[in-house]
Amino acid sequence: MTISAGQVKELRERTGAGMMECKKALTEAGGDMDAAIEQMRISGLAKADKKSGNTAAEGIVSIAMAEDRARFAMVEINSQTDFAAKAPPFVEFTDRVTRAVFADQPASVEAIELDGEPLEETRKTLVAKIGENIQVRRVACGTSTGGHYGQYSHGGGRIGVVAELEGGDETLARDVAMHIAASRPVCIDESGVPAELLEKERSILAAEASESGKPPEIAEKMVQGRIRKYLAEVTLVGQPFVKDPDRTVGKLLETAGARVRLFHRFEVGEGIDRPQENFAQEVMAQVRGD
Repeated sequence: MTISAGQVKELRERTGAGMMECKKALTEAGGDMDAAIEQMRISGLAKADKKSGNTAAEGIVSIAMAEDRARFAMVEINSQTDFAAKAPPFVEFTDRVTRAVFADQPASVEAIELDGEPLEETRKTLVAKIGENIQVRRVACGTSTGGHYGQYSHGGGRIGVVAELEGGDETLARDVAMHIAASRPVCIDESGVPAELLEKERSILAAEASESGKPPEIAEKMVQGRIRKYLAEVTLVGQPFVKDPDRTVGKLLETAGARVRLFHRFEVGEGIDRPQENFAQEVMAQVRGD
């Protein structure tokens, strides 16, 4: 059966697939456009399932912010390669997801919908089109009452930060977000340090102090001093401000009559175990169509 160029063009426009893939699907469907689309959808979902086990640790952190700084959305979307993260279909998908999170304020990734449809269906279609595992890893969103948000994005979307402030102005909020991006605080102040993290640090310091040979009372003072130093390093208010290291972020906020209510810091791929890369094997896998 002869498949016309017009049929191939129509199928490409409706599916976004390549010319040869469209021609093959139309030939196998005997020229039936709807049957070809259905078969391509089934094939695409199968490809997406196959790709789901591949490590996706590249990608982008995308932020949307209301003009009045009272509402925000931030998402991390991962791909296997930086190249795929720059592809137009990935960029368009990221924009759609960010806008949906901003509008709907979902509680989790699983609750996201795109045009009334579950996110997963659109994600699988994108995986089939790009040929890589794509994952919407995490989201943060919120609407502030009596406060305002500041944002900062670094490295073309490699790191994204949103901080909510009470008091201060837009410049201060952005400066605090920039500091968080650079200095990676664990929490706002000492009250937010996880108990297990503090106990682990204390036990390590106590072991080091006991090995110093100092009397127990001196060793305990050493531990207390090092704990204070540790808390200053991991808490936002205790850290030296990146733009003025002679004062802490806490002092900066105090001078401005402001306080930080919360912050979110996303860095692309953080915490994901990356397999050892073998370029030759990667090329062969692409040649085989794995």
